[in-house]
Amino acid sequence: MRTTFILAVASLAFGLTSPVLGPALAAGGGGGGGGSSEIAPAKPVDPSFAQGKALVEAKRYQEAMPYLQQAAAKDPKNADAYNLMGYATRKSGNANGSLQYYNQALAIDPKHLGAHEYIGEAYLQLDRPQEAQQHLARLDSLCTFGCTEYRMLKAAIADYKAGKKPTN
Repeated sequence: MRTTFILAVASLAFGLTSPVLGPALAAGGGGGGGGSSEIAPAKPVDPSFAQGKALVEAKRYQEAMPYLQQAAAKDPKNADAYNLMGYATRKSGNANGSLQYYNQALAIDPKHLGAHEYIGEAYLQLDRPQEAQQHLARLDSLCTFGCTEYRMLKAAIADYKAGKKPTN
């Protein structure tokens, strides 16, 4: 049983197939119930969210905000929209204003890795390293095998402690 579980975790994490599990479970299909092993189609991405995300990626933070606000208005449970609003607000120079958005994202999804990383970075900008450290500890508990968000916040905290205050 333990070997099957380990294979299942590895298969899901790395997209592997296994003679024990079969390709449907390894591909994330689950293989149980309903008689179908097909993967359910992904939820369509809201065009407002997609546009806001594209503008954030282009570093056009202020332009992104109305699109992200529209996405959050259409789907108030969209933690990613709130996380990106926080990111855009922080990158626009308002670290304190970003906290409300990150906290909203975390209220919707307490395990949102990006929101934990970004709120930690905002706390460093606000000279509140103890709160950044709390989010690093939360990431450590969420990222069983480590994750980029944990490594990024850990590096930001190390830089902060070395006297390199983060910018936006």
